[in-house]
Amino acid sequence: MRVHKINTSVRVPLSIEEVFPFFYDVLNLQRITPPELDFGILTPLPIKIELGTIVDYRMKLFGIPFKWRSVISTWEPPRRFVDEQVSGPYRVWKHIHNFYPDGDGTIVEDDVSYRLPLWPLGEIAYPLVKAQLRRIFSYRQRRIIELLTVAHADKSSGQGGSI
Repeated sequence: MRVHKINTSVRVPLSIEEVFPFFYDVLNLQRITPPELDFGILTPLPIKIELGTIVDYRMKLFGIPFKWRSVISTWEPPRRFVDEQVSGPYRVWKHIHNFYPDGDGTIVEDDVSYRLPLWPLGEIAYPLVKAQLRRIFSYRQRRIIELLTVAHADKSSGQGGSI
């Protein structure tokens, strides 16, 4: 079975100490997911993100509804965390989130390894899945910058915005 990979990164003009806490709040996952995926958190809130945290959610991929369960398998604030699919649409899904200081900013890197279900038939869908993941991560990058910089600007101006 073939393991596929996608790696993306974005530079956020804020320090790692300002960026990493954004990922403590599981609701931000909903905020950085494209609306057409109809993403929703199923685990009762609040959820404390730490090693071993399990999060259940729903989403639609290619219009098909799925339930997905992930576990935080690595938690190394403020540099790294990993979530892995326990159950869901993929045969395997491992998402490594890395954070690197970059001058006065932070590089947020997403490194995903995944296997499609129903091998070898699932491989036929690979080009569609790859294109969809590229769109999802492109949206995610734009939203991370937008949400973090707006919240930072609100905080700096004394408006106390919340992410």
